[in-house]
Amino acid sequence: MILVEKILGNASDPEWELRLAASTVESLALDHWEAQKNRLRKKTASGVEIALSLDRGTFLRNGDVLVWEEFAKRAVVATISLRDVMIVHLDQLGSQPSEIAMRTCVELGHALGNQHWPALVKGTRVYIPLTVDRKVMASVMKTHGFEGIRYEFVPGDDIVPYLAPHESRRLFGGAEGPVHTHTNDRYVAIEAETGRPYGRAPVRGHAHPHDPPE
Repeated sequence: MILVEKILGNASDPEWELRLAASTVESLALDHWEAQKNRLRKKTASGVEIALSLDRGTFLRNGDVLVWEEFAKRAVVATISLRDVMIVHLDQLGSQPSEIAMRTCVELGHALGNQHWPALVKGTRVYIPLTVDRKVMASVMKTHGFEGIRYEFVPGDDIVPYLAPHESRRLFGGAEGPVHTHTNDRYVAIEAETGRPYGRAPVRGHAHPHDPPE
C-alpha cells in the first residue's frame, strides 16, 4: 500500500508533462464523488493499493500526480470521470414580459423536479448533470417547449473550473451514487450524501466570480 498525503502536481503542468512523457504512468480511476474524499483506499488497474490521507478541503483534479518514484520513473495519476452537463440559459428571459419570465421559470422548475433531475442555478444558467441519455433530456425539453430559453450539452470537465467546491458536490456529488429505478418511465435518484430523493426544484448556488464558457 502506498500512502498519499499530498498532491505533487498535475499532468498538465509543463514540468510534469515532460517528466511523465518519459515515465511509466499508472491511473487511479476515480469518479467525482470519490475525488472529493480526503480519506480513501482504492487500487489502480494493476492492483497497487493507494491510500489517500489528504488535508481537509483538498479537492482532487483530473491529472493530479499522487505518486512519483524517481528511481523507477513511475507515477500514479488521478483520472477523474465526470458526466456531461446540460446548461439551460435563461438570459433571454430578461427581454420577456415579467409574467412570461416567471411562468417559464416555474414551469422549468416543475419539469426538472418531476423528472427528479438534480440542478444548480448560477446567475442566468441552470446546470443539470446527465442522469439519463441526452436524447431523453432533449426530448423532455422539446416536449415542454419553454419560451425564451435555450440549452446545450457540455462536458463536465468544462464546468468544474467555474464551480465552488460546494457547488461541484451539488452538481456531481452523485455521479456514481444515484440509484436509478424505472417506475412509470421515471428515474428516481437517491442523493449520496443524505439519502434523500432528488426532486427538489433548482436551488440557487452562491455567487462565483467567473462565468463558464458559452
